[in-house]
Amino acid sequence: MVSSPLISLALIGLLSIVCQWLAFRLRLPAILPLLLTGLALGPGLQLLSPDRLLGELLFPLVSLAVAIILFEGALTLKFSQLKDENRLVLKLVSIAMLVTFALAGLSAFVLLPLSWEAAALLGALVVVTGPTVIAPLLRSVRVSGKLATLLHWEGIIIDPIGALLAVLVYEFITASQGQALGQALGTFTMTVVVGSATGASAGFLLARALKKRMFPRYLENVAVLTLVLTAFAVSNELMHESGLLTVTLMGIWLANSKDLDLEPILAFKETLTVLLISGLFILLAARLGREDLTYLGWDALGWLTILLLIARPLAVWLATIGSNLSPRERWLLGWIAPRGIVAAAISSLFALKLASTGLLGAEQLVPLVFMVIVATVLLQSVLTAPLVRWLGLEAPDRNGFMIFGANPFAIAVARQLHHYGIPVLLSDTNWDNLSQARMQGLSVYYGHPTSEHADSQLDLTLISRLLVLSPYRQHNTEVAYHFQDRFGLERVYRLPEANQGNANRQQATERHQRLFGEHCSYGLLHQRMHAGHQIKATGLTDSYDWPQYQQDNPEALPLFALNDKGRLRVFTADAPFTPASQWQVVALCPPESRSVEQ
Repeated sequence: MVSSPLISLALIGLLSIVCQWLAFRLRLPAILPLLLTGLALGPGLQLLSPDRLLGELLFPLVSLAVAIILFEGALTLKFSQLKDENRLVLKLVSIAMLVTFALAGLSAFVLLPLSWEAAALLGALVVVTGPTVIAPLLRSVRVSGKLATLLHWEGIIIDPIGALLAVLVYEFITASQGQALGQALGTFTMTVVVGSATGASAGFLLARALKKRMFPRYLENVAVLTLVLTAFAVSNELMHESGLLTVTLMGIWLANSKDLDLEPILAFKETLTVLLISGLFILLAARLGREDLTYLGWDALGWLTILLLIARPLAVWLATIGSNLSPRERWLLGWIAPRGIVAAAISSLFALKLASTGLLGAEQLVPLVFMVIVATVLLQSVLTAPLVRWLGLEAPDRNGFMIFGANPFAIAVARQLHHYGIPVLLSDTNWDNLSQARMQGLSVYYGHPTSEHADSQLDLTLISRLLVLSPYRQHNTEVAYHFQDRFGLERVYRLPEANQGNANRQQATERHQRLFGEHCSYGLLHQRMHAGHQIKATGLTDSYDWPQYQQDNPEALPLFALNDKGRLRVFTADAPFTPASQWQVVALCPPESRSVEQ
């Protein structure tokens, strides 16, 4: 046992970073190595005791951390997004969620030594998947685009909705403790009313304050965090256990407020949430005792089997009745549902709160939920790829482009790629630039593509290459290095930067593909576009080959070449190639160019 509190906290911080890095490198949800590390430090080696380390501070710290996690998740739930999404996604986060809740709770009550209250709460806790566990799985498995999109949006939307369901079930349970049904319903109603009223009021006032710029920029994020935690505490004082509902509704209110820029708040909350998640889950897993693991016997494994092979598949089949999904697609959709952050955080908090009530089975909630998280993440990470191949649902090779920067040249490039049927996604931090791209029917993402929000929201299922075409030098470097770990160094292309004196001193492994030649720059492209240059495509033949094209178009700037098999290659200074007959050359040409636009 580590005796020094300072050493223990430093060890937790160091291991948190190691776990996050390991998850990134292995393309696994970070929660898996965090939980396994906590289990090793706690019940395994007995080196860490959170109760002894934090004492009476443990419960309030966990409560505040869960409140922040729920608030941050609720900030992503926009009602306009719900209207825009496929009906099938809405059925998955409503019908399928409720069916999973009912079957998981009923089977837990039958198979496990739990009271009906604990079984119902367990059923509510395991309905949430979430983007933090779905996104790494979709990056490592080539699922067909339609299914990948369904899973992607289900994970995003069900995160706050499932959390709200779990909070409501918990509040009904606490309201019914030692009371008749009529009194319990009255207490539950009051809890919901107080939590909803406080959340809506606090959300309205905070939205007004942000719109009127009442806080200086440097205080804005801290003010939002402080007011969220204050609303949580005040709501709990007004009505016992209403605080979690308050912060959830407060986040939803802000997310749906018009003319409110939440990007800085989301970025701050994401950083804070990563910090909280990292330390919190090591502590929560370490808090389990060896005796808690004894609850995970054959009955628990039987319940897990029902959850994985009956509850989720049946819920998906009922939700997809009448859809255009094939039986194989429905089976695969029913298999993929890894559980993650919300389930782990809320179950631990609820177990702490219910420990003193004498509720039968309350002490089993955390080990059972942790078992579901570890089992679903491990099994689905290992088995999904071969299952996809066996069902014949593997997506074609990812050949799409993500373009950072939505200036006129980048939009013209995106239009040409789209013309060839190549998936393309434009990202920019300037909404005015992106609005031009949207009006031309191109897919866009508003925000910084390296943020945690982007990591969960961006659908990169068919994207495998990055073009950095923005004028923001500092952001260009950050974006390029972020995505080289995802796509590979040879699939990250960026413009050479003027006056980059230290470029030759960079190691070869740190250099990205230099777009369109050694002397190309953003300034040159901007100048040519302003002068009326256009992107044109020209076909090569045996009689009209590459040397002849270059001779006829000396001022053309070659950008891409589409070979006879439909594969697109990018002209770079680092990997030159010679286009052959039956290829198409795409170049930025002056208005009088002889190139023929295809």
